[in-house]
Amino acid sequence: MIDPAHPRLSVVRQCRLVSISRSAFYYRPAGETALNLALMRLIDEQFLETPWYGARQMARHLRRQGYTAGRKRVRRLMAKMGLAPIYQRPRTTIPHPEHRTYRYLLRGLAIERPNQVWCADITYVPMRRGFLYLVAVMDWASRKVLAWRLSNTMDAAFCIEAAEEALARYGAPEIFNTDQGSQFTSPRFTDVIEDAGVRVSMDGRGRWMDNVFIERLWRSLKYECVYLNAFETGSELRAGLARWIGYHNARRLIRRSPARPPTRPTRRSTRRPVRGAPRTGRSTAPNWRHDHDPNPP
Repeated sequence: MIDPAHPRLSVVRQCRLVSISRSAFYYRPAGETALNLALMRLIDEQFLETPWYGARQMARHLRRQGYTAGRKRVRRLMAKMGLAPIYQRPRTTIPHPEHRTYRYLLRGLAIERPNQVWCADITYVPMRRGFLYLVAVMDWASRKVLAWRLSNTMDAAFCIEAAEEALARYGAPEIFNTDQGSQFTSPRFTDVIEDAGVRVSMDGRGRWMDNVFIERLWRSLKYECVYLNAFETGSELRAGLARWIGYHNARRLIRRSPARPPTRPTRRSTRRPVRGAPRTGRSTAPNWRHDHDPNPP
């Protein structure tokens, strides 16, 4: 936007033309301190155990661990990590006027086969000196991770790349379910899904259980891969995640699973839920549990 080497306009003049201050142009954001990175790792570990902890309770937990951290500092770090406690609360945010939200389509729906419903979510992944964000697209019935991407910012671009890869490799599902995060309500993201002929579904306010299966994936991934390795760089983290996700998709046993993971593009089924089926307020998919394969190949 501003070219310091412009032959006719100075930096001051260019800043005035775009209505920003010169200091804003020269500003370079500083990374988080080593202490903040340590606090973020502790917050992330504890949040997996107690997802109802807000900034006050998390600050108390950190003090019990020997760290001095105020509520405002913890609240800022949790917001940076994209963590929000699970409890009923009044509406404090207003959706972007240009971002459409979609109704939740999974209520009372029996999810029984691959490529019927996909879901996507974003999580914070700590490293030894920093952190990245991870998005994954998962098949709801088989729990297979279809595509994933890492990013150092929480924008829509890496979510779009993951969705496009999953659609190209496995075909189109009937329904694609996400939360109402700005990355997933972005028209750039929803256009990709709808252009493939897929219906978009979004979790309602307070419906944390709607995304419970991919939350279980995050828990397993962090305890079995991320926390055990303390990756130094993004490339090391990417290689480690690729190994773990490959293991999860190929060798992890999902008990009582009636569905095989999708391995190639399949034709979308035209089957729809029976009219008048009971509406229980949650998916009737079975209760899945991950275990290590006792008989590896």
